[in-house]
Amino acid sequence: MLTYSFENTGSDSMYEYLYKCIRDDILKHNLTNGYKLPSKRNFAKNLGISTITVENAYEQLIAEGYIYSIPKKGYYVSDISQILIPAYENEFKERNADISVKSPVYKNLHIKPNPSDNCFADLASNRINADNFPFYTWSKLMKEIMADRRDALLQPSPSEGIYELRAAICSHLKEFRGMNVHPEQIIIGAGTEYLYTLIIQLLGRDKTFAVEDPGYEKIRKIYNSNNVKCVSIPIDEEGVNIDALKAGNADILHLSPSHHYPTGIVTPIGRRYEILGWALNCESRYIIEDDYDSEFRLLGKPIPSLESIDVSGKVIYMNTFTKTLSPTIRISYMVLPVQLMQLFKEKLNFYACTVSNFEQYTLAAFINKGYFEKHINRTRILYRRQRDMFIDAINKSPLSSIITIHEENAGLHFLLHANTTLSDEKLIERAMQRGLKISCLSEYYADKSLAIDHTLVINYSALSDDKINESIDKLYQCLTD
Repeated sequence: MLTYSFENTGSDSMYEYLYKCIRDDILKHNLTNGYKLPSKRNFAKNLGISTITVENAYEQLIAEGYIYSIPKKGYYVSDISQILIPAYENEFKERNADISVKSPVYKNLHIKPNPSDNCFADLASNRINADNFPFYTWSKLMKEIMADRRDALLQPSPSEGIYELRAAICSHLKEFRGMNVHPEQIIIGAGTEYLYTLIIQLLGRDKTFAVEDPGYEKIRKIYNSNNVKCVSIPIDEEGVNIDALKAGNADILHLSPSHHYPTGIVTPIGRRYEILGWALNCESRYIIEDDYDSEFRLLGKPIPSLESIDVSGKVIYMNTFTKTLSPTIRISYMVLPVQLMQLFKEKLNFYACTVSNFEQYTLAAFINKGYFEKHINRTRILYRRQRDMFIDAINKSPLSSIITIHEENAGLHFLLHANTTLSDEKLIERAMQRGLKISCLSEYYADKSLAIDHTLVINYSALSDDKINESIDKLYQCLTD
């Protein structure tokens, strides 16, 4: 009978620990293709744990493709012989470590190192943990697509993207965001930056674009680099300030009403209708709803989108899979109102879709077969646990006496206000000297006279558990030494 010790599960739950034990044995080929796993009841009895724990572990292994079940027969190990196992990757890197050094092509190439590459912990980068990517399932679907969709893979994609993926996105939006949109309204693109440029061409470079202040600086840079006028509109405790918006003479408003970054503010329903009212007052006005990480709201149900209450076709909805899956999977999409979709076909239909058919069909299968929903549910649980562990460790540390935490349910980051006289620049410098990369809320303001000092934007999603306590200690030293 297969057996494992539960004496040292660390911070994992019982089912997570059992899942990892079985997964690791499969990856090491200790459990090979076709091996029959114990029944849930017998396995639970042998290990001294509950049947539900075994069931949850098996379900996670099935979801990731490591095992499969046959009704009334049991659970069996899948064939993973074609998958590159992480244990062998280091060996490959060691064998090829000197290639770039010895190659004459790279002999005189000098790359300036990124200061954060060698830091102890990066609390500034708003990114996800790569360990959570469902490698096996994604690889399995890729092989299926190669086998079953060969002809389709070589056919030119419509400029909007393949219909199958657009239909899958519609189903997801209806289920998860309560949005009733049609595949014909969706445009697929390689990253939101590309889609922004399409919107600029679609609506016209003579338009004035407005962004939130504070806000994600990259959005301002993209608009400025495309030679369109961009104004920053201050936000209050309910989101974009309506009086400032009206005074800004903007034509297009770019905002994140369901989760503003970096403050975490959720725009309430009253303010949302005020914003829609602003757009309705002029035919040329539109709203770009950037819903980039709505899946990671960690408390309660997702906030309904602004598009779902728009009855006049004034909202352009945008989202991306780079936050939910991986930053390297450059697949984003936007939902255009019907009249703008018609305008797109008239003006910009000559553009080729920038995402390969191969990736589009794989993602469509990932969504349609329920893997995406399972992945989101699993990662949300993992990030909630990570956030709780981080905040709990802060509350138990000396740091708690000199800080206040705000917006702890704001996606994959929270705000930490420090009681200090240090300038934000000095605080960032002292943190880097101790191996911590941090960012402050004041850095996100276009109008520095409005900036709030001494508030850190703590991104915890890529922080490993074993670095939490030491990162807190280092942060405390920055504020007190």
